[in-house]
Amino acid sequence: MKQAPPKFRAWWLAGLLAAGAAQAQAQTVPASLADLDLEQLASIQVTSVGKRVQRLADVAGSVSVITQEDIRRSGALVLPELLRLAPNLQVARADANQYAITARGFNSVLANKILVLVDGRTVYSPLFSGVFWEAQDLVLEDIERIEVLSGAGGTLYGSNAVNGVVNIITRNAAETTGGLLKAGGGNQESVLAARGGGGSSTGTPWRAYAKRYTTGATTLESGGSTNDAGERIQAGFRLDQARERDQLTLQGDVYRGEFDQAAGTRSISGANLLGRWSREHGAGRRTQLQAWFDRASRRQPGSIDDTLDTWDVELQQASRPGEAHELLWGAGYRLEHDRLTNIAPAALLVLPTERWLHLWNVFAQDEIHLAPALRLTAGLKAEHNSYTGLEWLPNLRLAWQPLANHLLWASASRAVRTPARVDRDVSVPGRLQANPAFTSEVAQVFELGWRGQPRSTLSYTFTLFHHRFQRLRSVDQLPTSVLFGNNYHGRLSGIEAWGNWRLAPQWRLNAGYTWQRLRLDAEAGSSATPASAAQLGNDPRNRGQLGLAWDLAHNMELDLQLRHVGALPDPLVPAYTALDLRWAWRVRPDLELSLAGRNLTDPRHPEWGAAGNRAEIPRSFVLKAVWRL
Repeated sequence: MKQAPPKFRAWWLAGLLAAGAAQAQAQTVPASLADLDLEQLASIQVTSVGKRVQRLADVAGSVSVITQEDIRRSGALVLPELLRLAPNLQVARADANQYAITARGFNSVLANKILVLVDGRTVYSPLFSGVFWEAQDLVLEDIERIEVLSGAGGTLYGSNAVNGVVNIITRNAAETTGGLLKAGGGNQESVLAARGGGGSSTGTPWRAYAKRYTTGATTLESGGSTNDAGERIQAGFRLDQARERDQLTLQGDVYRGEFDQAAGTRSISGANLLGRWSREHGAGRRTQLQAWFDRASRRQPGSIDDTLDTWDVELQQASRPGEAHELLWGAGYRLEHDRLTNIAPAALLVLPTERWLHLWNVFAQDEIHLAPALRLTAGLKAEHNSYTGLEWLPNLRLAWQPLANHLLWASASRAVRTPARVDRDVSVPGRLQANPAFTSEVAQVFELGWRGQPRSTLSYTFTLFHHRFQRLRSVDQLPTSVLFGNNYHGRLSGIEAWGNWRLAPQWRLNAGYTWQRLRLDAEAGSSATPASAAQLGNDPRNRGQLGLAWDLAHNMELDLQLRHVGALPDPLVPAYTALDLRWAWRVRPDLELSLAGRNLTDPRHPEWGAAGNRAEIPRSFVLKAVWRL
C-alpha cells in the first residue's frame, strides 16, 4: 500500500493543543540543565562501562551521554535523528526512513559492529548482526538518557559490541505519572504522541503511550521522487514497583510500519515484553534478574518474509568481597528462532528457511583499587554461539586520577562479531555461493583517554584509539561465482574529542570532533576481490559538530547544531555541512511550542548511497507543541 506524504493536519492540531492549554492545570516541565553547573553535569550517573552506577567523571571509557535536557532541546522527532547529538557516532540518513549508524567506522545501512540496547533488551537482527533503524522508536520525552560507548564492550555485552554500544535508558514510571500530548508537523514529517501515567511512589507507578510518525518521500538527485514515504505506529507501557530492598519493572511495546519502495511496500511489525527484578542486599551487594521476549517480523518485497522470536534471560550480581574490590559477575542464555519465506529465490535465497540459534555466556569483572587514585579493572566473558562455538572476550582497564576532576585511562580488549545468516546462509543462484564455514571477525582494541574539568565552566574528553581487525568479511572469487570469506584484515586509528563550555549563565557551548583512518588489505594468497573493502562500510575521515544552547529569556530558548561530515570514499558521497536550529517558547509551565529547522545550509544533500540512485535529504521545518498535563 502506498503511503501518502505527511499531511499538514499536525499544524492545526498543534494550534488546537495550544488553545486547549488554557484549561489545563499548570505543571512545571523537567528542570533545565541550563540551571546546572558543569560539576553537576560531570556527576551524571552512567552504567554502560561497568554495568553499575558510576559518575561520568570517573568512567574509564570513551562515553558520551545524551541527557534528558539534550533530548528536549534537540528538536528531533525520532530516535535515529536524536543520535546525531552523540559526537562519537556516525549517523547518515539513507532515505526517508533508513539510516546508517555506527561508531569508529564500517558504516552501512547493514552496519554490524555496534550493539544497541533499549532498557537492557538487545535490538539487532541475526540476519546481519545489525539494527533495522526504521523499526526502533520511542516517545523521546520518556527517555532518561542515552549512553554511547565507543570502543569494545564485549566483556559485559558480548559479541557484536566491537566498535561501540548504544545504551538507551527510559525513565522510571514514577517520574512520568502525569500526562503528555505532543503534536508536530511540517513539510517532511509529522508526529502525534500521547502518554498517561499514574500511581504513587509507594504503590505501582505506571505509564502507557502511543505514537504515530510519518515521513514524506525524499527526492533523487535527478529530481524525481524516491518513493520512500512511510508511516510507523507504536504503543507500549511500563510498570515499576519499589518495595523495601526490591525493585520490579515490567514493560512492553507493540508496533507496525509500512514504507514505500520501488518493489512495493516494505512492512514491519513486532512486540516485546521485558521483566526485571533487582534487590539491594546491603554492603555493596546487588542482584538482578532480567528476562525478555521479542518478536520482529519484516516483509521485504522482492526478497524475504522473515519472523524472528527471541527469548533472553540474564542474572548478574555485584558485590564487594574486600575493601579494594568491586566484583560483578553474571550468566545469560538467549534462544532465537528465525523462520522466513524466500519471496524471489532466483534473486535471493536463504537456506535453511528455519534456524534455532542458542547463545549462552558467563562473565566476571573485578575493579581493584590499587591506590586511592589508581584503579585496575579486569574482566572476561566466555560466550558460546551456535555458529563458532566458544569465544573469549577479555578486557583490561587502568584508570589514574592525578588531580581532582582529571582522569587518565587506558584499555585493551578483544571483541568479536559472530556470523550472521547473511554470512553463512545467503546465496544468489549463479552469482553468490553460501559459505557454512564463515567464522567470527575479530578485533583487538587499544585506547588511551583523558577526561578533565580544569574549571567549573569547562569539561573535555580526549581518546586515542587503535583497532586491529582479523578475519574480516571478504568477497572471494570462485571459478563461476563468489562467496563471503574471512580473508581481509585491517587497522583503524583515530582520535575522538568533545567538550562543554559554559560561556555565560544563559549560554552553553558543546563541540565534538573525530578523525580516523582505516586501512584494509586482503590476506596474502587469498582470492579476495577489491569489492571486499567496499562492502565492509563507507566512512568519512573527519567529522565535527558544534552546538549552542542559549536561554533568550526565562521562557524562551534558542538551540543551534552545526555539523560537518567529510566525504565518503566508496561510493563517493560529497562532504556536507548542515545547520539545525530550534526556537522554543514556554507559553505556560505546562505548554511548550517550538519551531525547528533542519539542514538549513542547503535545499537538499545526499548522505548515503551511490550517485544517480540515492536519496537527497531535504531542508525541513517542524512546528511542535508539547503539553504536560
